[in-house]
Amino acid sequence: MSVTTLNGLEQEWMVLQNNIEALERSCLWIKLSAFALFVVTAMFSFSAWMIAGLLASLCLQEAIVRTSQARLGIRIVRIESHLQSQDACGLSFQLHTEWQNDRPGWAGLLMDYLTQALRPTVAFPYAVLMAFSFALTWGPPPY
Repeated sequence: MSVTTLNGLEQEWMVLQNNIEALERSCLWIKLSAFALFVVTAMFSFSAWMIAGLLASLCLQEAIVRTSQARLGIRIVRIESHLQSQDACGLSFQLHTEWQNDRPGWAGLLMDYLTQALRPTVAFPYAVLMAFSFALTWGPPPY
């Protein structure tokens, strides 16, 4: 099926799917940056607290990206539902309207960010790298 034969919702679905994949790549770059930052800061003997703070900021940045990605996912599921039922009149190109209508207040937004940050796929590399930074600073336990 060529792009010219797609209806509005099908085109929107394709754009959203591409954006979701682009955000996924962004998250992988953030993870890679966290690992590189850990290596560099460990080589220069930064304090564990400084390393942990830098890693936590990257973790939060990934959580923000994941929150955007999750919201795009909500829209794409809605589109898929309408495409399946073929009752799609008037629903295309409403991403920003729905995003604004569904956006929580500042407390809800912070809770969304925290929820995304605590997901195992987001938190895993950061928690491990932070643990390594403290292990490097404090050394092995005394026996």
